[in-house]
Amino acid sequence: MTMEESQWLQDVLRYSLKASSYTTADDKPPQADPRLGKLVEGILFSRRFILTYHIIILGIIFSLSVGHWSGKLVRWRRRRAMKLRTFGAEDEYDADAKTITPYSQRDRISVCEVEGVSFSGSSTTQGSEGSASPPRRDLSKDEDEDEDEETPLLHQGNAPHPVYSRRTMISYIRAFLVYQPRPIPFFNKVLPSNGASLAVLAFIGLNIFYMYYHINFNSFETFVWADRFGLLFVANLPYLYILAAKNQPLRLLMGQSYESLNLIHRRLGELLCLEALLHFVGMIATWYQTFRPSGFGFIRFLTLKVTFLGLIALISYEMLYLTSLASFRQRWYELFLGLHIVLQIIGLIFVFLHHSAARPYVGVSLAIFLIDRLVYRIGVKSSTLEARATIMEDDDTVKLSTIITIQRKPRYIFGKPTTAGWLPTDHVFVSIPSLGRKHILQAHPFTIASQAPGPEDEKAVLDLIIRAQGGFSADLLMRARSHKTLSIRLDGPYGSPHARILVESCSTALIIAGGSGIAVAWPLIHHLLDTRRRTDMETAPSSKTLRGKRIVLVWIIHEGDHIDWIGRKALGDVENMGVEILVPRATSEIGRPDLKAIVKETVGKHAVEPKRSIGVLVSGPDGMNRIVRNTCAGMVRDGLDVEIAVEKFGW
Repeated sequence: MTMEESQWLQDVLRYSLKASSYTTADDKPPQADPRLGKLVEGILFSRRFILTYHIIILGIIFSLSVGHWSGKLVRWRRRRAMKLRTFGAEDEYDADAKTITPYSQRDRISVCEVEGVSFSGSSTTQGSEGSASPPRRDLSKDEDEDEDEETPLLHQGNAPHPVYSRRTMISYIRAFLVYQPRPIPFFNKVLPSNGASLAVLAFIGLNIFYMYYHINFNSFETFVWADRFGLLFVANLPYLYILAAKNQPLRLLMGQSYESLNLIHRRLGELLCLEALLHFVGMIATWYQTFRPSGFGFIRFLTLKVTFLGLIALISYEMLYLTSLASFRQRWYELFLGLHIVLQIIGLIFVFLHHSAARPYVGVSLAIFLIDRLVYRIGVKSSTLEARATIMEDDDTVKLSTIITIQRKPRYIFGKPTTAGWLPTDHVFVSIPSLGRKHILQAHPFTIASQAPGPEDEKAVLDLIIRAQGGFSADLLMRARSHKTLSIRLDGPYGSPHARILVESCSTALIIAGGSGIAVAWPLIHHLLDTRRRTDMETAPSSKTLRGKRIVLVWIIHEGDHIDWIGRKALGDVENMGVEILVPRATSEIGRPDLKAIVKETVGKHAVEPKRSIGVLVSGPDGMNRIVRNTCAGMVRDGLDVEIAVEKFGW
């Protein structure tokens, strides 16, 4: 490249800093070489081309919204048909009432023996402990040999379950989408379901297309693709922040909330960091091709105002990525929370100053961030309450309880606080400033473990179950030993209606909880029971309506004392109302139960009846969630009408 070309190209780079999607070819600098004219045309094409990216994204959101609302209509029709079938059996039931054994005695699994393991609803209320002995290991083998997350410590034989022959191409496709692969070796990175992975890959593929479409890969046009990477980075910023926002319109449009969209948020964040890095590498290559021949040194290039501002933004977002990795987040969660806010603010400021084309996108992103954080989370949805702190029997868990007077208004336009009520599976962010200075600005998510208030309730009890695992929870446990009452600040409620709608619309609801996952399951159990009462479909524990809607709770506990998180009496009460409860003995005593056998037997028992749909909700550790999901995938492949929702409580 000659000195004249180098100087002209530097003028093109300065011109590109001012070019926008509204800039035309008439505004370009005078041409000294046809190749330089192509360079300017490439820059202007990128400015216009990036606008179509937003059209496609909005089209995808519209399509998913239509699918969501169509699905809601289908589920509404299913619930209506289920009620009609139940009421249609009324005369027959009334005629045979004297000869039919009540459901609570006839169909409830009081004791379910699966190859030496006792699962008993009554074990939680009557003290039955079964007859199984702890598993024995073959000491001649290596401790970890032939074992993985799906291998139960208590080995069991083949549990009987029905054999189905309704496999179709559609059932195979559905099963493939539900199936969740094993974690990535070495990195131990948990993968989502195949369906979620395909959605993420499609989104990444769309970005790759926009990265390289109409790009000429030659050294002379290096700046064009470097500029394209930068444009795509800023174009994605608003979507990154809307996915991260707790208060977002996507919940209403698509039926998904922060938890469901968090996967895409993380992958998009990683993609943005890659695009920013490629933009920087492209600009380094541009310096090498353009500035270096004219004696413009590398240090001088880095200290240019536009380069320096972009470099600070790049460092901020790359650090944001590194501190968001699971290994860092799980070890230093409090530090992660602070850095996540500080680094993204720094990044937005310097991207705004870096390039004029980025400013509209940064403005939208900053508005989303401020509205979500200040208007909603600190303003509208913030509540300060006095809570009673109780240390549970295991001496390692704190239950925070507070009585809330429900403040009802005709309509909450901008969302409602916790004092206005919540829904099953909702969670709140908890701050307890009295724990210390470092906890003043920290907020930690916990699922509300108590029954959600009904439409007519004036007061409700809000319970949070918090196990001490270090950091905030360990400090809370220490504080609870000396203080029985704490002032807590709640931000919420937040949650997705997906799991609730799924179990409402199915004939049988199988709810599986692992450990503190009972905080998701327990309010949902009460919600299903209350729904039946409100619709006058149940008048007594032995009512016929229990034959139309069956509820099964499976709770896997690690220690026997964890039963006290809910209480034996409370478990017995819902069991007497017709809920089948299966609580295996603590895993610390007998090892992991065979979840595959439990799910297959429970689903198989109810699936033999015609026109019965099975809704499965699981909330627990990653390994447990994967086992249940993949067991359901196998039954979907066999043609069963099974749907599954996963409520993960890892953050």
